Amino acid sequence: MLRLDDLNVFVRTADRGSLSAAARELEISPALASAAVKRLEGELGLRLFARTTRSLRLTEEGEHYLRHAREALRLLKEGHDALIQGQQTLGGMLKISLPSDLGRNMMVAWLDQFQAQYPQVSFQLSISDRVSDLYRQPVDIAIRYGRQEDSSLIALPLAPDNRRVLVASPEYIKRHDKVSELKDLLRHNCLRFMLDEVIHDRWSFYRDAAAEPTTIHVNGNRSADDADVVRRWAVAGLGIAYKSRLDLADDIRSGRLHILLPDILGEPVPLNMLCMHRAHITPTVLQLRDFLRAQCEKAREGLENN
Repeated sequence: MLRLDDLNVFVRTADRGSLSAAARELEISPALASAAVKRLEGELGLRLFARTTRSLRLTEEGEHYLRHAREALRLLKEGHDALIQGQQTLGGMLKISLPSDLGRNMMVAWLDQFQAQYPQVSFQLSISDRVSDLYRQPVDIAIRYGRQEDSSLIALPLAPDNRRVLVASPEYIKRHDKVSELKDLLRHNCLRFMLDEVIHDRWSFYRDAAAEPTTIHVNGNRSADDADVVRRWAVAGLGIAYKSRLDLADDIRSGRLHILLPDILGEPVPLNMLCMHRAHITPTVLQLRDFLRAQCEKAREGLENN
């Protein structure tokens, strides 16, 4: 099999008329340069150079092959340069998996803003709360909540300090008993999220970041496998929800939802951008990561005291 390095040594030797000159230019030893030419001649079954003790010249076959060798090296360099330029330019198609609530109600608009800044970037979106298998589905990156358990994936943090919060609408709060401690949740209609047919009905809370969790087994008359539906039920005054603060940012800020038990910490739900391999972390992906991280931070501004 022809080796690119051998081809390069051959062309440099032909250009310089000397193996030692070609070796100096390529920063290799004359012995390695000579071995490269001999290896190439062996692969081709041709003599490329006529050698004497004082001179080195191309044979007729060598003259003919030199044109093809130059063209091959030129095309390979053009391909390499085009690849590097593509990696350094913001653009191309990104296939992105998004969670339902954050995806529909916030990230779609954020991606519109990003695309307005970088019109060479195009998106193909998959919006669902089902966990995307990056190895089987045609997805370049996935935006996911929760701690990353698959150590083979690369996680780029977007909102590493995000947590769940308890919320209810003002109308629900007026109609029902006050929630002054965690055990009061047992008397309320809790709106539950369902993933892979498993209902998330055990809600964990922390007195402080270092404390052991307190888990409450809640009940309610509604559950859904779409987090957006759970949020909408809460806004409609149908019960208490326990969701990502980031999902609820606009509703909390507008007063559509109020945080219950604000002094108690909810479960950590960090938001990450996941890639299968470091080779997939292109300048476009990094720029999108920085943009989305800034948008997440803006969304959370002013919510600490709500």
